[in-house]
Amino acid sequence: MLSKRGQIRLLHCFFALLLAGAQVFPSLHAETQPVYEPLTVYKSPTCGCCTKWVEHAEAAGFKTEIQHMKNLDNVKRRYQINPRHQACHTTVSSSGYVFEGHIPAKFIQRFLQEKPSSARGLIVPGMPTGSPGMEYGNQFSPYQIMMIMEDGSYRLYSSVTQQREQY
Repeated sequence: MLSKRGQIRLLHCFFALLLAGAQVFPSLHAETQPVYEPLTVYKSPTCGCCTKWVEHAEAAGFKTEIQHMKNLDNVKRRYQINPRHQACHTTVSSSGYVFEGHIPAKFIQRFLQEKPSSARGLIVPGMPTGSPGMEYGNQFSPYQIMMIMEDGSYRLYSSVTQQREQY
């Protein structure tokens, strides 16, 4: 049986080897998270709900670049977002897909994996209460996620009827 001093030395050696292994093989202990294409978010510099939506997207694994704009009208025109479908921020993926409004990150992830033919992106018109970035206590308003087609039409992509379906 080892003495107390021997036990302490053995523990020190064990932890030293464990630490060395973590430094030599960092991928063995690092959390792996899927890599998604970067997103550029066009938003007002003072919009708090947009900032919360960006935090939601980053927590889901997206890298974001923020473009603060005093006026988003030119961005909406450039990406052909119909005024009745506009929201407070416009997001564009590095491959050119457009995501308008408070779309849950999991639906953006799914869309980017599927890459539906003839689609330009997704839209959540307006600012539905309880959507990512628009949380207000336990309040929630069901909403639809629409797909923008290349011809300018819109199709239903998904319906979110309960807050938990967003995550």
